[in-house]
Amino acid sequence: MEKLPRHIAFIMDGNGRWAKKRLLPRKAGHRQGVKALEKVVDACEKRGVEMVTFYAFSTENWARPQDEIDALFDMVAEFADTRLKEYVARGLRIMFIGDLTALPEKTRAACARIVDAAKDNKGMIVNIALNYGGRDEILRAVKIIVDSGVKEVDLDTLSDCMYTGGLPDPDVIVRSSGEKRLSNFMLWQAAYSEFVFLDELWPDFDEKTVDAVLLEYSKRDRRYGSVKRLN
Repeated sequence: MEKLPRHIAFIMDGNGRWAKKRLLPRKAGHRQGVKALEKVVDACEKRGVEMVTFYAFSTENWARPQDEIDALFDMVAEFADTRLKEYVARGLRIMFIGDLTALPEKTRAACARIVDAAKDNKGMIVNIALNYGGRDEILRAVKIIVDSGVKEVDLDTLSDCMYTGGLPDPDVIVRSSGEKRLSNFMLWQAAYSEFVFLDELWPDFDEKTVDAVLLEYSKRDRRYGSVKRLN
């Protein structure tokens, strides 16, 4: 496509509702959500997207039932054991953003193993937000700057101190399940992002969904505050 986004960020919503509609436990919805994530990664990679970010676990998600939280974290370790080798072979670079220090030791170890295995890859970046909150990220960046003793601070300085320092901001943020809010996701980076809200539940996302997002994005006129000039 002429207007292919460099970076697509996904707010994965609706796993629990998908499971409830099928009289299944919420954990089954999250497992199906992982399969959807893999389909989206495959589709974005094939179409030449440079980076995808997935909002997997927020700083507010600790309020969920413990067995659901445990299941989510177990899936990270499971990925490291079952799919990591394939992703590395494909050249994908896998990263995590968020406060990983609060995660269980097993999950932290899995994250470290995943990042290390793919650190030299040059392909599409797959960025997973775990224990992530946009306000916490901004506060963390401010603390880094204060502790460094820097006196002159500009937008680039603050951007460099974000988890995503050096990476492109999302061109488009996609949220599933009909909800229309950011939910504390990439507040700094979303300043000029396009938004696409879909009624489709996250576990139902696939290649066709990605194409629908790309088509919608191609119709947007991104002016960054300027006025479109007519020839």
